[in-house]
Amino acid sequence: MGAGRLVAVLVTALLAGCAPATAVAGGATGPVSARRAPEGSYAVGVRTLTLDPRSARPLPVTIWYPASAGGVAAGRFPVVVYSHGLGSRPDLHAGLTTRWAAAGFVVAAPAYPHTRQGAAHFTRADVRNQPADAWRLIRHLGRLDTERGDPLAGHLDLTSIAAAGHSAGGFTSSGMFCEGHPARLRSGIVIAGGGLPGSFAGPAAPVLFVHGTADPVVPVTVGRAAYARTRGPAAFLSLLGQDHGAYLTPGHPGFAPVLATTTDFLRWTLYGDRVAGARLPADAHSPALTGYEFRPAH
Repeated sequence: MGAGRLVAVLVTALLAGCAPATAVAGGATGPVSARRAPEGSYAVGVRTLTLDPRSARPLPVTIWYPASAGGVAAGRFPVVVYSHGLGSRPDLHAGLTTRWAAAGFVVAAPAYPHTRQGAAHFTRADVRNQPADAWRLIRHLGRLDTERGDPLAGHLDLTSIAAAGHSAGGFTSSGMFCEGHPARLRSGIVIAGGGLPGSFAGPAAPVLFVHGTADPVVPVTVGRAAYARTRGPAAFLSLLGQDHGAYLTPGHPGFAPVLATTTDFLRWTLYGDRVAGARLPADAHSPALTGYEFRPAH
């Protein structure tokens, strides 16, 4: 499928599925009031589970979390919902997601029923249903946080959530920011994706876009158009001459600036770490490799 056709399919599908999320209690959108973000790095634990295994849409989920010798590390940690692209799966993104977990975030990555690698009935059009799947996962995490005896109970800060994703997962993340989305969805990271009619509505939230300028699948103009439409603070990290996502691979020259920028963006928006926010231009700076710009809220 050509680049233009792929983008058209994703936009049409997600527009059809862009509906208000069920409202839940939460604070103001945007960077939270400053509280101490973790210093140093955690060991990382991993857990897998399946939501609604006997339903029409069973949802396998991989969860990476800050760990200690006794299991989950002490404290409550903001949550990042990470969405994969077409024909992918959560573990293929572990180079990035495990490093976010080591920095003090719980990262929950669903494997979507009809767009994941190996899906029995693969269909691009099912992307329209994925924002709702992501919110279903968030509701399930809320139950785990209060379930006596669950290892994650008492460790999930569900007042501070970010939506992040690559390619179709970036469109999925954008689709979570529809009119009426809960204010506890405080920020987004859209990697090699874009926005949709109806996205970035409701409470304004900071969004970071990451895009290769030579992306042959989702052209950088798609990401730039979404960046221009967001109402909250927004940043755009360009990977100069790069493709659809090789820069997400540890060891690739683009990986270090992507990791540093995304991690500090999460620290800023979910922990209220102003020092991390101030580091963003330096994180992104890599001569001849990256470009970075920041736009305050409209």
